Amino acid sequence: MMKQTKLLLSGITLAMLLSACGTTGVQAPVVERQHAPGTAAASEARDRDPALYTVKRGDTLLRIALEHGQNYRDLAAWNNISDVNDIKVDQVLRVLPPAGDTGGAQTSAIVMPAVTEVRPAAPVVPKKNGPRGEKRPYSDATLAELRSDAGVSETPPAAPLAVPAKPAVTAAPAAAPAAALPASGDEKLSWMWPSEGKVIGTFDEGKNKGVDIAGKAGQQVVAAGAGKVMYAGSGIRGYGNLVIVKHSNSLLSAYAHNRSILVKEGQSVSKGQAIAEMGDSDADRVKLHFEIRQQGKPVDPSRFLPNR
Repeated sequence: MMKQTKLLLSGITLAMLLSACGTTGVQAPVVERQHAPGTAAASEARDRDPALYTVKRGDTLLRIALEHGQNYRDLAAWNNISDVNDIKVDQVLRVLPPAGDTGGAQTSAIVMPAVTEVRPAAPVVPKKNGPRGEKRPYSDATLAELRSDAGVSETPPAAPLAVPAKPAVTAAPAAAPAAALPASGDEKLSWMWPSEGKVIGTFDEGKNKGVDIAGKAGQQVVAAGAGKVMYAGSGIRGYGNLVIVKHSNSLLSAYAHNRSILVKEGQSVSKGQAIAEMGDSDADRVKLHFEIRQQGKPVDPSRFLPNR
């Protein structure tokens, strides 16, 4: 009887142990899956930073650059991308210059911009060049220390004393033009129509990001304003042979569906200069699709172009 009781107790204990093991095995994956929402939330928070952009299916570096009003070469440099065609879905890209970023914690995933941002300050910090007076702020104490270290006699200090005084005087006027630049910005840009022809499509936010101008194949397309060619090629789907001109830090213009392109990237162009020939590349008819973008966002070109 005792043997039967022991066997029964052993069986019950074994069943309880097996039950406990089975329960643990089921719960483990549930615990792991609980981390997923947190990761998604972190990604969404990162997307809210205007300096960062998460690559989506169908994106290209060229289109991302256009949508954010940047040069695709700058995006490649900021994100350490050697091949502009090699970006991946869910990859986080910096779309604003490193100097404009204030959320240091969120930029840690992008190594190159952080390193680039730190390096310019590095030459100023080391003190091994300390004996050079121009590297240190001017003061009587600094002057006395430099004079003592160099073993200079009492007479020469009169000359160095007069020299630092002049930069102090010229520094104040130099700051005035810098402060005046933003006020003169985009309002002083002069615009003209990029081509002759009938307007067959007007700006409609969400549907048409610019205006469409009808014309003949080979008709001249000119720069609507002075600036620098930021892009010249056919790498953005839906635009055909495309020219993008940057006019200021916030304004650029785009000229699409050209038959041929007459300018190169990095070339400075003047208002009215021929930059392309009208065509129907990636379009259903011969036309010029013209856009003006402000800080990367399409705006109505009629706000800038003169009446005609």
